[in-house]
Amino acid sequence: MSFDRNIKIAPSILSADFANFGQEIQAIEAQGADWVHIDVMDGHFVPNLTFGPMAVKAFRPHVKTVMDVHLMIAPVDPYIDAYADAGADVLTAHIEAGPHIHRTLQAIRGAGMKAGIALNPGTPAEAVAHLLDLTDLVCVMTVNPGFGGQKFIDMSSKIRNLRAMIGDRPIHIEIDGGVDPTTAPLVVEAGADVLVAGSAVFKGGSVDSPEVYGENMRKIRSATQGVWA
Repeated sequence: MSFDRNIKIAPSILSADFANFGQEIQAIEAQGADWVHIDVMDGHFVPNLTFGPMAVKAFRPHVKTVMDVHLMIAPVDPYIDAYADAGADVLTAHIEAGPHIHRTLQAIRGAGMKAGIALNPGTPAEAVAHLLDLTDLVCVMTVNPGFGGQKFIDMSSKIRNLRAMIGDRPIHIEIDGGVDPTTAPLVVEAGADVLVAGSAVFKGGSVDSPEVYGENMRKIRSATQGVWA
């Protein structure tokens, strides 16, 4: 996957129809999704349980864009190779998930994936200052991780700090939580370029009415046009 800072919409399939993932993934991509975001939760690091490596591997044949796998699990390191085998393009671990995040990022890259690092709302931007040379993406949580559909927490100042720290490095800033046409301009203006959206994309649509997904994504994308120079 090549790097650019154009705005990317990454629908979270946590909000999709669980009985129909293959067609849901195909539908959102056909309607303009840039990436497909997969939230992996372990019921330990966060209070919810979702997908494991076998499920992610089953999603892979349906994903033609970028498979963006967000690990909300602890520990991370024992599972890195499994998610590489499952076909993740980007693998993101939380800085809060373990004491050796530098080693984790090394291992993710060593397994052939782009390395992401996620920050919970209470974790400052400065926590990644010495990790940026091993990082391809910083995910700023704008909700407390664990559940979809939560209210947006404004992290604009953190995003600005990250953008300044990143400078010209080829590192994406991804926003996860409460992204919709109202909040998207706030985070894009601050410097974000990858927008994870779950309920805001899937609300009102289905594989039988995929045009709703497209319209929802267009509303988010349109709200950000001209916001970030």
